[in-house]
Amino acid sequence: MLTESASARLATPLYVHPDQLVGSRQLPEYEMQTTFPNPWEGGWWRVRDIVDRQVVATFSPLEIAAKNRETVLRNAFNKANRQTERGKEGETKAFIIPAEQHDPLTMQKMVNKLFLQGITIDQASREFEHEGRVYGEGSYVVSLAQPKRGVIRWLLGKTYYPDNSYTRDRDGNPIRPYDMTTDNISEFMGVRVDPVSTAVVAPLTTVSSEINPVGDVAEGAGGYVLDTQLNDSFEAVNRLFVAGATVSRARTDGSDFQMGDFLVGSGVDIEVVREIAEETGVNFAPLPAAALDGTGVYPLSQQRIGMFQRYYGGNMDEGWTRLLLEDFEFQYTTIMDEEILRGDLHERWDVIILPSDSREMMVDGSDDPEAAPPAYRSGFGQAGITALDEFVHNGGMLVTFSEAGDLALEDLDVPVSNHVEGLWGRDFWAPGATLRINVDNEHPLAFGMPDRALAAFLAGGQVYDTRAGAYSSDVHRLATYPERDILESGWLLGEQTIAERAAVAVINKGEGTILMLGFRTQHRAQTHGTYKLLFNALMEQPTER
Repeated sequence: MLTESASARLATPLYVHPDQLVGSRQLPEYEMQTTFPNPWEGGWWRVRDIVDRQVVATFSPLEIAAKNRETVLRNAFNKANRQTERGKEGETKAFIIPAEQHDPLTMQKMVNKLFLQGITIDQASREFEHEGRVYGEGSYVVSLAQPKRGVIRWLLGKTYYPDNSYTRDRDGNPIRPYDMTTDNISEFMGVRVDPVSTAVVAPLTTVSSEINPVGDVAEGAGGYVLDTQLNDSFEAVNRLFVAGATVSRARTDGSDFQMGDFLVGSGVDIEVVREIAEETGVNFAPLPAAALDGTGVYPLSQQRIGMFQRYYGGNMDEGWTRLLLEDFEFQYTTIMDEEILRGDLHERWDVIILPSDSREMMVDGSDDPEAAPPAYRSGFGQAGITALDEFVHNGGMLVTFSEAGDLALEDLDVPVSNHVEGLWGRDFWAPGATLRINVDNEHPLAFGMPDRALAAFLAGGQVYDTRAGAYSSDVHRLATYPERDILESGWLLGEQTIAERAAVAVINKGEGTILMLGFRTQHRAQTHGTYKLLFNALMEQPTER
């Protein structure tokens, strides 16, 4: 029912001999088994063959279901009944999603994702109390006494990846899982969810359609205020830039706004504001003219954002980042080696993003240069490194995700090091886990973040040590791992290795800044809870540092 096909040369057929076929995807041997009943025997492998395999995979379940209709339906019915009974009897009876959230619009997006999977969700029509906590009107309740119990438990409940003889080799080293070790979307999205051990008795109404929030608009004499805690406020601001609105940002708390809030001038067309509020769900709160007196407010202008893309493909993180920027309507340009090598980057760009990628692929390119014509070979070399270094020195913002930080560590003379470089297995292991971090949300690059958040850490992630010396003061630890109890869900070995070390480092260099995100804050466009660590970098920064 789910297949993957790869390794075809789109223009040139590929011939595969039987002895070239080996086990993969956690299949130790290339042979017939339960999850692989009809192994391919080798031969020519072309795009047409991929299509044929997908056709077979598509129609075979339909054929099986048609020939065994009664059995399939009975099994589906029995499974649904058993899951519902397990939900009634299990230790956790339901998950409550409080209406009071750090980012309520993101919470509503999460509820929509649950709804679209066929999960039954109820909403409270008024305030209620359960197990000693008070939940406001509009809170959601997801009972586990329903057929989708299994996926609910995995998506909303804290999970721990098994650590046993199946997940370690004979020497006790952990075996890398196929994908993540947790898929808890509430943790990824930064949404508070409370598990409860008793059935919820409250005035509830079943959600019957997707949530489509519409923001309120109330203009003040000074304009409007947008809440910086909302991811969607960044989309609203990007639309306001296009509309020619005047936008600034609060450096400190004011009487009518909080640190990091976006302040929109009153000159923008009211119909444009209403359209943005309707489509993003963001409230435009009134800003009194007097509220701006004597406050730390700095102006914003739309930044010129370039995101590096190399040839040879395979950089999925770059593709996911493109999707995210487009979803939130950031104006950006894909830049490749030729643009980097032109030099004088600060004259054309304010921010350059290096998605998670190996330094070797960015700097040196493929180890097989004959695999592509010269015009399609990546590797910007020492000249590109020099250009990026000059870009930062001249006031640019360079953003690195995860292993792309190696370029800064090895070539840009930053006073930090990767504390987990070369560590593997029992020394340190966090393949696709959610880890707790403490965030300095008074820094402009973390505006709108909670002071405690969850990071999705994957293989290739980095953890930073500061280096003593004359330039140590140029480093700011924007996010750090706590002293203990770092794991939220998934699998973590060697907790003490990363305790109290930096998950995100900000380095002032020359007139510019390098933001080193040790984990993928935008992983697969799923980790909404840490988007703002990227989004803030794409906004103009205050002049003082």
